[in-house]
Amino acid sequence: MKTILAPAAALVLLGTTAAMAEPVAYEFDPSHSQVVFEYSHLGFSTSTGIINGVTGKLLLDAENPANSSVEATIPLSGLRTVSEELDKHLFGPDFFNTDASGAVATFKSTKVELDGDDEAKVTGDLTLNGVTKQVVLDVDLNQRGNHPMTGKEAAGFDGEADIKRSEFNLGKFAPAIADEVEIKVTVEAVKAE
Repeated sequence: MKTILAPAAALVLLGTTAAMAEPVAYEFDPSHSQVVFEYSHLGFSTSTGIINGVTGKLLLDAENPANSSVEATIPLSGLRTVSEELDKHLFGPDFFNTDASGAVATFKSTKVELDGDDEAKVTGDLTLNGVTKQVVLDVDLNQRGNHPMTGKEAAGFDGEADIKRSEFNLGKFAPAIADEVEIKVTVEAVKAE
């Protein structure tokens, strides 16, 4: 269930349709950037978790979206599920087997392809639990413009992907607890100064 994190943050880098002469660099707002994950629990329910505090950078090249890129860091210390007991279990020997305080997942894009006016497929390397796998995120541009509260240029994205826990050495109790995890990422980013 934890393999959910990293991709999430990475999705945000997709190209947009607004015309710009130069690529624009953005930094994630960790207060408004998170990963949400879902998985089937024994076939009876769909369990959810969230990872807050995602940080990262994205480069948007609206004139040549293929030159856009994104890097994200997902702090596993921000992982919360439906119970505190489960949160602790996830970092025990059955899963991560580490201290949550320093554990992170990362995503680094390797390719961006437009898939409609405000949509893109972002391919990248997700590193989670010491394993790196290629993941493809379907990303939607929510909005780009001046932030109404700060006046700074901002961009917001939502993305999603499916991953398998077992591919990241987190497959304990599969298939009773689903191996496939659906990841949804939302990122709000502000133009870098």
